[in-house]
Amino acid sequence: MTTRETTGGAPVVAGLLLAAGGGRRLGGRPKALLPHRGRPLVEHAVRVLRDGGCGTVHVVLGAQAGEVRSRASLPGCVLVDNPDWEQGMGTSLRAGLDSLADAGARAALVSLVDQPGIGPEAVARVLAAYTGEESLASAAYDGVRGHPVLFGAAHWAGIAATARGDQGARAYLGEHRTALTLVECGDVARPFDIDTEADLAHLE
Repeated sequence: MTTRETTGGAPVVAGLLLAAGGGRRLGGRPKALLPHRGRPLVEHAVRVLRDGGCGTVHVVLGAQAGEVRSRASLPGCVLVDNPDWEQGMGTSLRAGLDSLADAGARAALVSLVDQPGIGPEAVARVLAAYTGEESLASAAYDGVRGHPVLFGAAHWAGIAATARGDQGARAYLGEHRTALTLVECGDVARPFDIDTEADLAHLE
């Protein structure tokens, strides 16, 4: 069975895109709606996950969620509203993992909407590290941990318990570094974030 296949109708590994950010340092423009290649950035991020091997993608929305739903074309995605998005990425990660648990997924491949320099090649490499519900893997850039990250379902409760503010899974990964597989992706991706007005130059 490949990571694209399902068990009993449920995805084995589902993509989880965190796209709730309000773009505070971008004048309050939701990152999901930033224009990239003529379309909202969230569409590009979903396509990257799918092209990398995630047949099912759950998208966590927050800032101007209604506007994102109306302007972005996200067919086949599971859209998850996070009313607590202003409290930080940790709330979005918890909401997304809850959604994946309800769907019966066995692992989550987590990516961020504001990293357009990370393409399907990096997603595919990290996805290939999946071996079961105990899997824990992360892309690395010159040996430094980054995104995307793969969380087997056995880790979800622990991640949810420690995801606070904008830390996401950082604390959990730090505590479990010996179990974490680093997958070098520096030759196929660039892990920059779109956080400030200057960063918008990375968008096309």
